[in-house]
Amino acid sequence: MASHGRPGAVRKTKKGPTIGTGGHGRQSLEGKGPTPKAEDRPYHKAYKNKELAERSAVKRAGGGKGAGTGRTKGKAAEEVVTGRNSVVEALRAGIPAKALHVAIRIEMDDRVRESLKMAAERGIPVMETGKPELDRMTDGAVHQGLMLQIPPYEYADALDLVDETIERYRRGHIGNAPLFVALDGITDPRNLGAIIRSASAFSSHGVIVPERRSVGVTASAWKTSAGAAVRVPVARVGNLNSALKSFKDKGIFVLGLDGDGDVSLPELTLGRDPICIVVGSEGKGLSRLVRENCDQIVSIPIDSAMESLNASMAVGITLYEVSRQRAV
Repeated sequence: MASHGRPGAVRKTKKGPTIGTGGHGRQSLEGKGPTPKAEDRPYHKAYKNKELAERSAVKRAGGGKGAGTGRTKGKAAEEVVTGRNSVVEALRAGIPAKALHVAIRIEMDDRVRESLKMAAERGIPVMETGKPELDRMTDGAVHQGLMLQIPPYEYADALDLVDETIERYRRGHIGNAPLFVALDGITDPRNLGAIIRSASAFSSHGVIVPERRSVGVTASAWKTSAGAAVRVPVARVGNLNSALKSFKDKGIFVLGLDGDGDVSLPELTLGRDPICIVVGSEGKGLSRLVRENCDQIVSIPIDSAMESLNASMAVGITLYEVSRQRAV
């Protein structure tokens, strides 16, 4: 654009000073303002990159909150898996994926090739993404040019799951009485994954996790479950104690696992009945209110030199004993 000079500038001529022309075109410039940024101009490449980034950005949305009855439906936060080893392992484990982001002009190796191959086989969208955008989407984590977007886990409704299982049992559609596992204060996703795996191995009908102060179904839990998270539904409850009371009203016995139990596992007589096994964290064990809502506290006999068992191991041993009793 040609310049008209500075507004109000004075030019000296032989005839004396005259008013400059700088203000004559001011009206035609009104409303245009400063030049827009490149990312705000629709015809610019930066605008298209910004739109793509917004569409593929990870939405950090938490799950819904349930009522005091423990009835809730919610989603885990969407997350990402970063780094070549982690991405290829997640794909091998069959973790559900929303998209595989690959850096533009990425240096290919066996892990990248395998990731691309598995994504193609499973119909996972592959998106070429610039390094700055990958850095932003991963919060600066080391991604090595690969990032896997994991969709939120769709939690079952705990009370609906229990009702449906009881109805199927009454109609003879399942052979064994309803069997559930509930977690009280478990925060390690690998523990949850291992518990889901044991629940699948011993024909449990679902795993119950509290909405607060508890682990959810993350990519790490998916991977540790070795695919069992596809077969065993996980339900989230707003209030575990309210949910346990509802379970008891429906005829399900609630058994808490604790080293200081009043019933030793080999002497358990409720194995064939509808039951919900509750396990606490390795350090704190069952909370006081959960203990009070249990019909029995069951202990696993172990060597006195060992203080306690890992939560997932305790669940696995207990589910084995229940399975053994039901098979007799």
